Amino acid sequence: MTLMITKQFTPKRTACKVTFTVPADWAQTDVALVGDFNGWDPQANKLAKKNGAWETTIRLEPGTETRFRYYIDEGNWANDDAADAYVANEYGSDDSLLRVDA
Repeated sequence: MTLMITKQFTPKRTACKVTFTVPADWAQTDVALVGDFNGWDPQANKLAKKNGAWETTIRLEPGTETRFRYYIDEGNWANDDAADAYVANEYGSDDSLLRVDA
């Protein structure tokens, strides 16, 4: 299994449900989705292990761009190969970028 991002808009396109999926073998204990949408808080959006992968779904506003990364096993950072782009951050690495088209 590879990384996967699935976008599903509500019928009136007022919100977009975005599901993030990470292979089970990427982490031993936990995976958190962190980004500018949650203040980079590793406790805010933990991924649940189900169906052989780590997964979480969040709602984002259409017409936005969101920076994010995965925080794995309380010490490792990873980007998403399925991101729309990558943006340099102030720590000398890149953040994944997700675009939610309007």
